[in-house]
Amino acid sequence: MVAGLIIILLLVLFLPFLLKPIEHNLEAFLFVMGLLAAIVSGVLNTELFITALEDPIVITLAVLIAGLLFKWLKTPIEGAILNVSQKMDMRLFLALIIIVLGLISSVITAIIAAIVLVSVISVLKLDRKTEIYAVIFACYSIGLGAVLTPIGEPLSTIATNKLNEEFFYLFKLIGAEVIVSVLIIGIISYFVLKPKKVEKGLGNSGNEAESYGEIVIRSFKIYLFVMGLTLLGAGYEPLVNQYLLDLQPGALYWINIISATLDNATLAAAEISPAMSAETIRFLLLGLIISGGMLIPGNIPNIIAANKLGITSKEWAKMGVPFGLIVMVLFFIYLLIFS
Repeated sequence: MVAGLIIILLLVLFLPFLLKPIEHNLEAFLFVMGLLAAIVSGVLNTELFITALEDPIVITLAVLIAGLLFKWLKTPIEGAILNVSQKMDMRLFLALIIIVLGLISSVITAIIAAIVLVSVISVLKLDRKTEIYAVIFACYSIGLGAVLTPIGEPLSTIATNKLNEEFFYLFKLIGAEVIVSVLIIGIISYFVLKPKKVEKGLGNSGNEAESYGEIVIRSFKIYLFVMGLTLLGAGYEPLVNQYLLDLQPGALYWINIISATLDNATLAAAEISPAMSAETIRFLLLGLIISGGMLIPGNIPNIIAANKLGITSKEWAKMGVPFGLIVMVLFFIYLLIFS
């Protein structure tokens, strides 16, 4: 069993980087891997399968409804963005956008927050350096904020369901740290971002409204993604209980830096166990969330924003990695002192 699960984990870690078809169909791939993990570990049964069918419903509906609302309101939203940005200091405007998207991402979902971010950046037509830095700051903010409710992103959905906790559990567990971090990121962005030139006017941003088909397909992919993560998490629970429960929380925190190269929800599904203490869960989740912002594959908002705005892996890493490492060190010191 152990050998089989290790092989599956290695496939999950590396195949999306090695094979483009898998990278482009990650949701279906993770569903298959999750099914295999559940079979190999001997936990696949009717009850688990029904749970896997039910777990993605809430976040899928949230993504679908938010996607439809944004499609219908896209033009007035972009017009309002342009109007407000012309009347404010650009650095202050960007800082507020970064903070607001982070704070509301757990309600509108990280996916829709990322789509709104792309619209904002496209409308503003910033210089390249400012655009990249603003997107990275915003994606860190969104990645942090979205974890506060189960509808925010797959990581929070999986964590809440695996721990069998109520809707606001994660908010109570790490809400204060997340909210303060989002505000600090916004403040830092105000001093770091220095737009050189802003061209006014909507123009042709290349940010066309999504079709209904695209919205429905994305919602289905999220459903399949979370279903696969539920199966993956159940499959790896015996391994986690055997090898990870006795690790120090600080060790788990730094081990999870690998979520920079792999969507952090996948690692959450494999690692989180109801047998873990609240302190361990705090270390584990914060390590996943922060390191998930370092590279493009680490979190869904990164992937969406980088893809739509043409940000390369090298451009992202140049700023995302050092910023993420600094945040991880500061958070680690904080957790050691106050845990």
